[in-house]
Amino acid sequence: MPRKHLINCQHGCDDLEKATVAMIVAGAAAAMGGETAVFMTGDSVRLATDGGADGLQLEKYPAIGELVESFLDNGGQLWVCPVCANARDIGADDLIIGAEIAGAARTIGFVNDGAQVLM
Repeated sequence: MPRKHLINCQHGCDDLEKATVAMIVAGAAAAMGGETAVFMTGDSVRLATDGGADGLQLEKYPAIGELVESFLDNGGQLWVCPVCANARDIGADDLIIGAEIAGAARTIGFVNDGAQVLM
């Protein structure tokens, strides 16, 4: 049975290092096969918007935009918390291809179906 991985990314510009590390872990999991999802909460929901990850990079770290793109290219799924998105006036039409509004019920169901929670 292929492995499932769930990463909770809580940060975006508010803590770019934590956001970068979460996307590095997510990218590695997606590249290894199986089903991988990132549940984006808090400020991280902005990273799933069109242009939201552009130009975000800490010195000596990979660019967030490249990490997100690689994650999606490897079949990863970005699940954007509906409450967090709504609080920031982000709707489904604002999201990049590969990102979708998906709440706690879907995330809990994914874990109940055997996903390992990595962060």
